[in-house]
Amino acid sequence: MLNQKKTNQRDMTIRAVWEARKRISSIINKTPCIQSPILSEKAGRNVYLKLENVHDIGAFKVRGAANKILSLGEDEKKRGVATYSTGNHGMAVAYVAKKLGIDATVCISNRVPIAKVDSLKRLGAKIEIVGESQDAAGERCYELEKEFGMTVIEPFDDPFVIAGQGTIGLELLEDLPNLTDVIVPLSGGGLLSGVGLGLKSSHPDIRVTGVSMERSAVMYESLKAGKPIQMEECETLADSLLGGIGLDNQYTFSMVQQFMDDVILIPEDEIAYSMAYMMDKHRIIMEGAAATGVAAILGDKIPYQDGDIAVIVSGHNVDLSVLLSVAQDYFFKKTLF
Repeated sequence: MLNQKKTNQRDMTIRAVWEARKRISSIINKTPCIQSPILSEKAGRNVYLKLENVHDIGAFKVRGAANKILSLGEDEKKRGVATYSTGNHGMAVAYVAKKLGIDATVCISNRVPIAKVDSLKRLGAKIEIVGESQDAAGERCYELEKEFGMTVIEPFDDPFVIAGQGTIGLELLEDLPNLTDVIVPLSGGGLLSGVGLGLKSSHPDIRVTGVSMERSAVMYESLKAGKPIQMEECETLADSLLGGIGLDNQYTFSMVQQFMDDVILIPEDEIAYSMAYMMDKHRIIMEGAAATGVAAILGDKIPYQDGDIAVIVSGHNVDLSVLLSVAQDYFFKKTLF
């Protein structure tokens, strides 16, 4: 994939995260961090849910998109923006662009769920559906850049996007003085890179655990290989975690290496159970990607240490048919035991 980035990880500092917080404050509100009594009982210590699903687009991605788009010059804004996405980042770009009166085109693959496609349409973005993977959609996005001079808003591997996501880390430190563990959904690594930078710049002992699905976990396999790799995308409930990390990855691969203390892969049945469990016990709707963190708690996958755990609930954009399916299976199993 074409890529004109010339900077590198050394440009990423905690100052960029603080600047992002100030820049996006006109669009982004601080999100709640609530204690979960039932998950706390399961973990044997306080578990808090960082509710990024309450943003207007229902996902954390709006932070990074806002920081990047607000950093553009007037000429860049006039030429419009383009992005490629598994859904949530596209919605974030469309939402911010609409607020600022900027034209936006979102390239997505045929794998993006209909609920996210419908949301993109409501936000007024031009949609181009290309191929069967985020990488294919990305190729089309860079064609738009060459043809029309549009600015590509990267979904994760961009310093402004990373810094925007890092504002979550600042909010966690404000709200949870006894924080010792943070569980972060892991895909391209923009969220974990930003949160890790925001947390560990001042509290390096906080343990950051990435969670992903077992199927097509590209960052996980890339870390094992010691370099970014490509993988075919597979069907998964955690569709927001699909997509490549870019063979020419400039930021997130090395930042995830630096800031992530552990990574856990979650099977599909545990993702489904956790989605239904949170509807049942908390009346909270989570998409599969967000439920991976809850699954890590329910499966006793986080080693015990004193202090509080924060689970980043990354989003709630999921088809109703999926919710009905996981709920029916969950309640059927409950009646058997």
